[in-house]
Amino acid sequence: MDDAFLALADWRRRVADIYATWRREAASDPGAAWRHWREARDELFRDHPQSPLTSDARARFGGLAYFDYDPAFRFDATYEPADPTDEPHSTDAPGGGLLQLPSSGAEPFSFRRIGLVRLSGPLDGSTLPVFWMGGYAGGIFIPFRDGTSGSATYGAGRYLLDTVKGADQGSDWRSGVMTLDFNLAYHPSCTYDPKWNCPLAPRDSWLTLPVNAGERLPSRS
Repeated sequence: MDDAFLALADWRRRVADIYATWRREAASDPGAAWRHWREARDELFRDHPQSPLTSDARARFGGLAYFDYDPAFRFDATYEPADPTDEPHSTDAPGGGLLQLPSSGAEPFSFRRIGLVRLSGPLDGSTLPVFWMGGYAGGIFIPFRDGTSGSATYGAGRYLLDTVKGADQGSDWRSGVMTLDFNLAYHPSCTYDPKWNCPLAPRDSWLTLPVNAGERLPSRS
């Protein structure tokens, strides 16, 4: 009998390995690295006991749907730390500066807004807040909604980074630069099964432009 906690630990280990491989391969061939990333995710969703798919969906699973790879949506973004004197981020704020992000279920999720990233490429002029998950170990979290949300993609948005789960595209703390490839944007688990409780993108994480990159909903033709 599978132990759910060991299976979850293995899922996170596998995801971390997938992103480590992607970071290594993307340095020379981002397109090929993205294809390998897709193949590895499909294998996890199809075969792993921690797959967010229902048993019926797994039985007919033929692979996750994506927009075509667009190199313009891969760029280095400038990270700007939050001003520690700002009230929402101050340790004197209620809950030690922790925010309750919207979620798909009843259980709240606590995060701290630690800064923002200035985007470029097709999203030049836009910014996204960067969050740090509350609790032991923490982790960087960047959710977003965009002009495709509710039509081509899940209405509540997608994730770009969730490092506590291993979804880490890379950054340089010395220069304050974060690698962001929206071709790796993916849906939260609650997209596939409402039993999953997922943190969702708050209002200031909504982009007005469409991001035609990353995971999309299956075509209904």
